[in-house]
Amino acid sequence: MTETITLTETPKNSSLFVKAALGAVPVPLLSARKPQLPDRVIELEGLRVDPDHLAAYCRATGLRFGDSLPLTYPFILSFPLAMQLVVARDFPFVAVGAVHAQNLIERTRDISVSEPLDFRTHIENLREHPKGLLVDAITEVSVGRELVWRQVTTFLHQQRTSLSGGPKPEPKPDEVPPPPLRTLRVDQKTITRYANASGDHNPIHTSALGAKAFGFPKAIAHGMWSAANILSNIEGRIPEKTTYAVKFGKPILLPSTVNVYADQVDGGWDLALLNPKKGYPHLTATLR
Repeated sequence: MTETITLTETPKNSSLFVKAALGAVPVPLLSARKPQLPDRVIELEGLRVDPDHLAAYCRATGLRFGDSLPLTYPFILSFPLAMQLVVARDFPFVAVGAVHAQNLIERTRDISVSEPLDFRTHIENLREHPKGLLVDAITEVSVGRELVWRQVTTFLHQQRTSLSGGPKPEPKPDEVPPPPLRTLRVDQKTITRYANASGDHNPIHTSALGAKAFGFPKAIAHGMWSAANILSNIEGRIPEKTTYAVKFGKPILLPSTVNVYADQVDGGWDLALLNPKKGYPHLTATLR
């Protein structure tokens, strides 16, 4: 039977990350169990957007501050709800060090800053991957009875699974990328600003030492910072009803310069952030 947790306010990210850090300490009996997702849903009704918080998010991502919410902004509002589910002691992996692999956003219309928002978040589809375990965090945002925004966020926890250790695919040869729309410099100051605005202080983003503890040579940019920032290149040309599908490739190590691409195609846009020397993708996305 599904357990429904009804909140009256958004959980504090600071306390959630304390729980996440404590969750990184292994519990032998839990570690020995077969991974299984708890059947749990979190609901939060009547959330009002804080204009100052929205303004800080827009400054951190380069998106426009106006009367409507940026396409990616509800991700930030729902992040603490997903975190509360992930930091539970009976969740099959710890939140610290988890990597954002994919993101899918479906919006039915523009959402006004003044509208009260109802959130419903759950996690499903636990599965193995050669690099670890994948899960999907599903969030639905409604205004009254109208579903206005839905998201599927796929997280990867890097660990050994039954799919690990198989033959690795042949690495793709480096290719010099085509001339970009523009180049973008990403540094720790930029990402710290986003961490403060979003509340996502995962140490893989905010600390070189923390990143190294989870296998990264340097701190890395948040995937959803990339997904938001690239939309700043096409603002004003995003339809109200839209589907935004993002795949994250190799992480952006800090500091880095990346190539930005935004190509208009039938029905929408193809977007990408590529390494300027070797051409591999940090992000590829479609907006339709």
